[in-house]
Amino acid sequence: MSSRTRIAGLAVVGMLLTMGQGLAQSATGSITSRSPEWSGESGASGHPLMTSDAIRTAAANFDSCIEGLWPLAARRNISRAAFDAATAGLTPDLRIMDLMDAQPEFTKSSWDYLDLLVTDARIEKGRAMLAQNKTTFDAVERAYGVDRYVIAAIWGIESNFGTLGGDRPVLRSTATLACVGRRQPYFSDEFLAALEIVAHGDIKADRLRGSWAGAFGQTQFMPTAFKKWAIDFDRDGRRDVVDDLADVFASTANHLKKVGWVTGQTWGYEVVVPADFNFALADRQTELSLHEWERRGLRRPGDQPFPRPSDHAYLLAPAGIQGPGFLMLGNFRAIMKYNPAEAYALAIGHLADRMRGGERFVQAWPRYERVLSRYERAELQQLLLRQGFDIGNPDGQLGGKTRAAIRQFQASIGQVPDGFASASVLEQLRSR
Repeated sequence: MSSRTRIAGLAVVGMLLTMGQGLAQSATGSITSRSPEWSGESGASGHPLMTSDAIRTAAANFDSCIEGLWPLAARRNISRAAFDAATAGLTPDLRIMDLMDAQPEFTKSSWDYLDLLVTDARIEKGRAMLAQNKTTFDAVERAYGVDRYVIAAIWGIESNFGTLGGDRPVLRSTATLACVGRRQPYFSDEFLAALEIVAHGDIKADRLRGSWAGAFGQTQFMPTAFKKWAIDFDRDGRRDVVDDLADVFASTANHLKKVGWVTGQTWGYEVVVPADFNFALADRQTELSLHEWERRGLRRPGDQPFPRPSDHAYLLAPAGIQGPGFLMLGNFRAIMKYNPAEAYALAIGHLADRMRGGERFVQAWPRYERVLSRYERAELQQLLLRQGFDIGNPDGQLGGKTRAAIRQFQASIGQVPDGFASASVLEQLRSR
């Protein structure tokens, strides 16, 4: 969880898909991996620091890179002895390079991602865990005003209610990413924060284990986020998000509250979008009252009323005209500050509602549509650029600028300009 850019939840989903890899720690403290080795291939992102040659060069320089971080650690009041103890025998876990460029939100459709995370088994387990921990949830909800079902949904998706927290040593993972790959400055900060957590005694090094990105604990905190948001709710002198459920729930609630959670408000509503709707309005920057969205033709399935029509929301249409639309309120944005992937936040909101007793989404997803690969998405962006459309950075991730460019292209060829990056749009671009 991070107030800046967070990939922890993405890493956890990848971890859920590859459980059983495991890590073993030898008596000397060095790490022996039973997981697959690095493929030796360049990363799918195409970033120059993710080429196979760049990865090998950085790995060869790993010891020097770690030593170069010592002055920064010293500024954080970490002793030389503590630094040496934490870094002795560290080697880079290059398997992380493969995982870094294979994040599920970027390779699955929204509906596939929901199918993976919002399951009947997870809903049933979540209800049982809510009942089992009712007293703690009561206390945390009173203290922070954050919906317990959303906290439970994050708990369930991030670690399967504390059973799948990841087994990679956080110090090794963050050290690897601080010295190898495309996000070294970001992960240098995470590595130093992990050193601080151990030095301050909140969590012992042997319990500081998590995902490939360094997220740890039952709701998967990144080390810098732990420093900022973690709470010692039971006042035992330690902020323990690994083994203490009171601290887990309170820390998660504290983060959501501090980034804008509104007590008593839901996260969003499924809506039916009319075929003649102006999809240029489907943008995070366009917030209207629910009443105003109704005036523009949006309705809840079954014409259910909006409980608070004065609330403001933006329209998310993950599959364009072919799938459901969603009016997202401020609490959806708060969830996205926990993890910035729309598919993740949608899964959290939907799982929370289902555990509460809500129904499945009513409208069908276009399961007949083939999901574009990262390479195809990057190709689509390059083709849009060649046609003169502004898509920002052609990174294979379909953000607001790319959607706007797709809408402009669709309008130019007489299609419904819904901004959905379909295989047919790609084919149309290839043919021009």
